[in-house]
Amino acid sequence: MWKEEKNKLYKKFEFKNFSEAFGFMTRVAIEAEKMNHHPEWTNVYNRVEFWLSTHDAGDIVTDKDRKLAQKIDSLVS
Repeated sequence: MWKEEKNKLYKKFEFKNFSEAFGFMTRVAIEAEKMNHHPEWTNVYNRVEFWLSTHDAGDIVTDKDRKLAQKIDSLVS
């Protein structure tokens, strides 16, 4: 579940290994580029963490972030 805190949506995903985490990041990158909305994220081994906010709106959570969060959730295999 995404948490809204400090004007950002946050969620952590965990995978079996680095390859699965990286594949997920690749799928997210393709969709984020289509939406022209690029996440702040980190990856360490099998973990991927996201912090979503809309910079053009003053670094707050907007519908654009919520739509990207939904898309990210749909990409988990």
